[in-house]
Amino acid sequence: MYNTYFYIIITVFVLNFAWGQFMSYLNRKRMSPYLPKELEDIYNPEEYARQQAYQKVNSRFGLISGGFSFVVALVALLFGLFGWLDDMLRTYTVHFLWLPLLFFGILFIIGQVIDLPFDWYSVFKIEERFGFNKLTRRLFVSDFVKQILLSMVIGAVLLTAVLYIYQYTGKWFWLLAWLAVSGFSLLMTFFYSEWIVPLFNKQTPLEEGELRTAIESFAAKAGFGLKNIYVMDGSKRSTKANAYFTGFGKKKRIVLFDTLIKELEMEEIVAVLAHEIGHYKKKHVYQSMLISILTMGITFYILSLFLNNLQLAEALGGKVSSFHLGLVGFTLLVTPISEALGLGMNHISRKNEYEADRFAAQFGLGDALISALKKISVKALSNLNPHPLVVFWYYSHPTLLQRIEGCRSIKTHIYPTLYQSPQYNKKED
Repeated sequence: MYNTYFYIIITVFVLNFAWGQFMSYLNRKRMSPYLPKELEDIYNPEEYARQQAYQKVNSRFGLISGGFSFVVALVALLFGLFGWLDDMLRTYTVHFLWLPLLFFGILFIIGQVIDLPFDWYSVFKIEERFGFNKLTRRLFVSDFVKQILLSMVIGAVLLTAVLYIYQYTGKWFWLLAWLAVSGFSLLMTFFYSEWIVPLFNKQTPLEEGELRTAIESFAAKAGFGLKNIYVMDGSKRSTKANAYFTGFGKKKRIVLFDTLIKELEMEEIVAVLAHEIGHYKKKHVYQSMLISILTMGITFYILSLFLNNLQLAEALGGKVSSFHLGLVGFTLLVTPISEALGLGMNHISRKNEYEADRFAAQFGLGDALISALKKISVKALSNLNPHPLVVFWYYSHPTLLQRIEGCRSIKTHIYPTLYQSPQYNKKED
């Protein structure tokens, strides 16, 4: 058991946890009871004190919950419990499909049981204490059950497909598995909002009126054909506001949380959607999808090199090589590569966020976007002053202050009041 792979896995696992805790420490060190000058027009002293308290509570809670999960996983590695589970299940079946499904199904359930009390505390103690939670206990349980069932169904379908490919295709496993999983990801991109979201939230078309007219008018002038605008009842779970864009072609739609509509002025909502449309117009959606698919292909190829590795299985306490032990070992070993790829993807994502902000600002919506971002961030008690290294390493979006500076750097407003120009009428939509 205690071979070279074992020591590498333990080293990578411990260093990764230590690095994450160091990053959290850097953020905690930047906390201060005194309102920074650059935040004076965003937070008042009372709200800033509340934001600092919220961040501190979450940071401490993250240390406890993350530390507990780390200890559980470390014990499993040190005592070879992954191999023990494999040995135990082999007394019931050695079938190429049922053994991995049972193995990962049990690990998934264990993980959910470990996370459940922490999730409960986060929602009903922390989020409720700071006025965010709208979940009832009944809805929490309902969501929990639905998420487990949905994850198990989707996970089982994907794993079954991958296992059959692995069993019958030999050296071409990585290529065919990559194509299959990529195809599923594309399917979810098209239909996620129609198939998955309705299981948890109600989406209704945005009713006719001034807001819908303003959104459709802007979309038309920006060259973005859009009729699918939906409102989601996010307020039944949280007071935090959001909006997102999903789908392609005729399936593309914009979804607004009802909390966003309640908190923002009409021009601010249009500015937020202009930012989302900017991602589409700048081809960011296609770019991120392409990067994700290519990354998945690299991952499957490297995975194919580790499967059926006896030494890797032994490092986890196993006695024979197997797909599932190989996958667990690979996931632990590949962490440095995943971190490196994540750094590159986060850099591209932040660059794309700046470009989408500039897209909105060039239509004269820069000030409205700044105002909207301020309201959303303050309402959510977001950390507006994170440590630069944390931003570089983990953040997929620039900080609020960085985005404000970027919007204000747009000197020329190409279309000062584009979305509300009197020449717009329903015939142009």
